[in-house]
Parts: sequence; C-alpha cells; structure tokens
Amino acid sequence: MDWSQQAVLITGGTGSFGKKFVEIMLREYHPKRLVIFSRDELKQHDMRAAGFDHPSLRYFIGDVRDVTRLQRALAGVTVVVHAAALKQVPACEYNPFEAIQTNIIGGRNVIDAAIDQGVKRILALSTDKAVNPINLYGATKLCAEKMFVQANAYAGSQETRFSCARYGNVVSSRGSVIPVFLEQRKRGRITVTDPRMTRFWLTLEQGVRLVVRCLEQMHGGEIFVPKIPSMRIMDLAETIAPDCAIDCIGIRPGEKLHEVLVSEDEARNTVEAEDMYIIQPAHSWWRRENWVNAKPLAEGFRYASDNNESWLTNGELRELIAPELDMDDAAVAARISA
Repeated sequence: MDWSQQAVLITGGTGSFGKKFVEIMLREYHPKRLVIFSRDELKQHDMRAAGFDHPSLRYFIGDVRDVTRLQRALAGVTVVVHAAALKQVPACEYNPFEAIQTNIIGGRNVIDAAIDQGVKRILALSTDKAVNPINLYGATKLCAEKMFVQANAYAGSQETRFSCARYGNVVSSRGSVIPVFLEQRKRGRITVTDPRMTRFWLTLEQGVRLVVRCLEQMHGGEIFVPKIPSMRIMDLAETIAPDCAIDCIGIRPGEKLHEVLVSEDEARNTVEAEDMYIIQPAHSWWRRENWVNAKPLAEGFRYASDNNESWLTNGELRELIAPELDMDDAAVAARISA
C-alpha cells in the first residue's frame, strides 16, 4: 500500500489504541487524510491540545450507532480501522442493550456505510474474549467478527474488503490491571483473582504495527492472530509490588483462568505464517490459494496463554511496564477512573 495516497479513518480514535495509531501514522506513514471518528468532544479537544494537530488530521464527532453520520464521515475514505467498542466487561454485563447497540449494531453500521461509500479496506479489532465467550462483551465481539467476515459477501464484486485482528491484553490500555496494582500497592496489599491465571501480553505499539501489517496483507475475510508472549499474573504482581502481600479473591463472573486466541475448532481453518496465525473463513467465496505459502496447523492445535511457547520473564515484564511504574498518583487515579 502507498499510505501517502490513502484517506484513513479510525473509529474510537481518541482511545488508547487510537492515539497510538494516529501517532505512528503521522510519524511514519503520512496518509493524505487521517480522520478521528469518536463521540466525545472533550477527548477530541484534549487530543488536539496534546499535540495531535496535523494538517492531515480531521476530527469528526459521531457515534457508530448513527449510520447517517458514518456515511458522511466515510465519504472519500479508502481505509478504515474499526476500534470503537464498549469494552469493560462489568459495564457490558450491567448494560447489555448498550453493548449490543455499540458492538454489534455499530459494527453493522460501519459495514453498510463502508460498502455504500466504496471504502477499499476495513479492519475490525477483536479480542481473545470472542473465543468461546463466557461474558457479553466476548459474545458481542464474536458476533462482530462473524459480521465483518461475511461482509465480504455483501460487498460482492466491489473492491471493498473486510478482515479482523484478534489479540490479547494491551500493556498501556485503559482497562489494564497495572494501574489497579499501582494504586493497591500504596496500601501494602494487592488482589489477584487466581494465582494460576495467565494472559497474552503486547504493547500498544505492537498492536498498531500488527493492524498496519494486516491492512497491507489482507485479502478480505481473514481473522489475524499475532504470535505474542504470555505472562503469569503472579509474575506481574510481584514485578509491580514485590514487597506487598497478595490476596487471592477468586475468579470473577465472566472471567477466564486462561485466554485462548485460536480454539481447536478454529484451528482446522487456520494456517501459520512466520509471526501470526490466519483464521480463514469457511465460506464458498474464500480462495484457499490466498495464503498458499502458510502452513496448516496440527490436529488438535490450540493457541492459549497457558500452552504458549513464549513467556515473559520478570525482567522483560519490568521493561515493558517501566513507563507505567513511573506514573504519579494523579495519573494512576485518572487511569482507574477513565
């Protein structure tokens, strides 16, 4: 892709991922237009005041629930990254209709508007929680994945193509457990739900670079899963608060002991590339030769955080979260309340 010729729009552009995506796009790829589409005018103002004020930037106030506004925002756009979602598991459980309106109906609106406006490539962000979901957030993201994969059939002979990127926990994201641990360590005690818990782990920058790579390589219909390391929750707790007591409070509703990014059932349609797995759609319109150089997976393969070949050491964890450890009390409190 010649990014200098692209008009790029990101939904949820004022979130953690959106800011890092915009930063890297402006610094390295220089699209001719970069549209930040989000519903919070204050966050847009704060983002602009923080230095995101480039001639190629456009700030669009709008909600993915509003298909008419999406139609207007996508006029002339060639690439879309769909990052807008309600992501907090407890909030989605308590407000199920709102989660469905944003994560499912909003996704449909993005699909319809993109096809109508002739957008070339759309990549939707997903989560490990979409695999065998046990909470509403995961269920809505599973539905969204299904919609964005099958949207390629809706696009028909048009050049509009849809794919998804699915990955695990992000170190500096709004929902990270790190600021919670930082706040708790002031009291000398931190809480973990289960000492056996494991999680996939990647940085915001790694997530952005994955998305860029997927946009460049996608044929339309794939779910891209990066090969990323796992970490043990006890290692993270001991890295952040080595002198604190640890209370184990039990698994919360809607929470898993381990994360899964590729299930055994999905593995039958999945191929392995050097740095990622590609889940191929099981539809008649998919061309199997699209990833002919990738290799099929072994029978019974399952990509989970507890059977991963790559693990973060305590030293690597400390290096990854070093910026978080330097946060002052006000920054920690702001992250928790956001």
